[in-house]
Amino acid sequence: MARHARPWFAVALALAAGFASAEERANYFNDPFLQLTSGIASCPVPEGPLITETQRREQAHGRIERGTSCFQAGRCRLPNAYLYDKEIIPRVKKAVDFAANFADTSVWAEGQRRWVWLKGCVRSQEQSDALERLVRSIDDVENVINQLTIVPTP
Repeated sequence: MARHARPWFAVALALAAGFASAEERANYFNDPFLQLTSGIASCPVPEGPLITETQRREQAHGRIERGTSCFQAGRCRLPNAYLYDKEIIPRVKKAVDFAANFADTSVWAEGQRRWVWLKGCVRSQEQSDALERLVRSIDDVENVINQLTIVPTP
């Protein structure tokens, strides 16, 4: 009888491991994630700043250290670089809206410690480059990570 229980035990262990790895993900650090444009219906919504509780614990110390080192080095006027993000991302949206030449894109912006991740879809490399330059020019933006995908006009 014990020989017949082994396969079921292995299945139960595999299921338990699957449930453990399916840990709930959330935006634990409240990093801003905002849709800037919505002109390409086929563009998949990129994943925002979702992490597991385990990842949150692993990242907490590094985020504190990176956030305050900016202020300590005299590169930030606020005591933590992450404090800028809630101001920067709405300014990115405003700049993109004002530029008015990105209506045929679907772009999201995510902010962490004065860095802006551009995610989503644009129609050309030129449009991607222009969007990156625009965001780099915004006050308090330290870096731009361009993760845009080119989806040519059909």
